[in-house]
Amino acid sequence: MQEVKENVKPFRVLYVEKDERLVKSFQEAFQAQIDVISVPDGRTALAHVDGREPIDLVLYNDDLDSISFLNGLVARHTTSQLPVVLLTDRTNIDLTVDPFHGHVIDAFPHDYSEDALRIRLSYLIQKKAYGQSGYVNPKSSSIRIPLGKRLFDIGVSLFILTLISPILLVVAILVKLDSKGPVFYSSKRVGTGFRIFDMYKFRTMKTGADQLLAGMASQNMYNAPAAEKPADERCEECQLAGTECQRPLFMDQKQICETLYQREQKAKAMFSKFKEDPRVTRLGKVLRNTSIDELPQLFNILRGDMSFVGNRPLPLYEAEKLTTIGYARRFAAPAGLTGLWQVTKRGKSKVSDLERIQLDVLYAKRYSFRTDMLILLKTLKAVWQKENV
Repeated sequence: MQEVKENVKPFRVLYVEKDERLVKSFQEAFQAQIDVISVPDGRTALAHVDGREPIDLVLYNDDLDSISFLNGLVARHTTSQLPVVLLTDRTNIDLTVDPFHGHVIDAFPHDYSEDALRIRLSYLIQKKAYGQSGYVNPKSSSIRIPLGKRLFDIGVSLFILTLISPILLVVAILVKLDSKGPVFYSSKRVGTGFRIFDMYKFRTMKTGADQLLAGMASQNMYNAPAAEKPADERCEECQLAGTECQRPLFMDQKQICETLYQREQKAKAMFSKFKEDPRVTRLGKVLRNTSIDELPQLFNILRGDMSFVGNRPLPLYEAEKLTTIGYARRFAAPAGLTGLWQVTKRGKSKVSDLERIQLDVLYAKRYSFRTDMLILLKTLKAVWQKENV
């Protein structure tokens, strides 16, 4: 195993900052984890991005014209997947719009907490190490969809899409008439080998549903019983001072309180699922109970993002909590539309996140064509679930 570790390349961070004191402070804090290359402006940063030595992350001071730098990345199609973290004191920044969208994965205040930034860096470092070292499963082919499985996915998904195209059209019209908002919902998911992609579904929730998620922790089926989260999203210090949040932290393009985030990590469940979810529309309940909402994922299967059978691709905030070696084994299997967990635990309220991980890891160890066929057969019986989850 020592030889494998030596082959893992260091994680290289391009730090765009002209204040040498800040650069030195950053290097001293994180030099044990990463290699730091510092440059004073965006033009020099783009030159390094174009260089031969790969950059794993850009840490950019927003005061140094981040817009020009991001526009430069947009023009370079080969660097479209290069993640960027902004250091900014702007609290109203919208990371979902261009040129931030698709490039900036997080934003931290200039007086960021080292612990908070270390959490984010650790996830990115472990994600890279997983793909390079093969520590979870030494065979590199194990994190790729096998050829036979892939041919099956292409043939069957193409056949089904052709067959059900009228149904897809009718459902799309009904979703549009049922409630305001887009027909389809897409979200970033982490799949095979930690690869991130856009997963598609028919929209089943009301617009703005994500804003209600923070106040629903007590309803999470994976959570231990906990007190209801207060409506005020500020920590006690900010509430007593009567000010807005003084330590905003941006994760997955959303602003949260850094103090509250640190406090809740240990108590937070690894997965989120709700019974009788009030965010779901009337039509959405029907689509979910019949699994019709997941039909657009056939396009993901056709593209190769997923397979028919595998471990469910996770949202980024869930995948972040599964980067330790024992948990990360689940990502050695293909991402799937259905899987071992769905046909054994789906719709059951008494299922812990640990049980779900164990089932995912079990599938990653033993999956085969025969196993997949058995799961598909069981899925046909399981899709008509009775519980509204």
